[in-house]
Amino acid sequence: MKIMKIAGLLTAAILGIFAILLIGQLWGEWFEWSTFIKITISLGVTVIAIGIIALIWRELEKEKIYKKEDFID
Repeated sequence: MKIMKIAGLLTAAILGIFAILLIGQLWGEWFEWSTFIKITISLGVTVIAIGIIALIWRELEKEKIYKKEDFID
């Protein structure tokens, strides 16, 4: 479904940004470590939220398709 493709692209983008931040933090200490931990937790929560929302959306779309095709009441 299209929503899973979008969620996958968003997740990949966030993980790519995180990888750059991680390398920068390890080699150059761009942020204070407490700030970096907060960024890490925020990005993790965002990725999980995107995944959950995408799964719920996909299930709702499937249910709509099944109702339209009279597979379920």
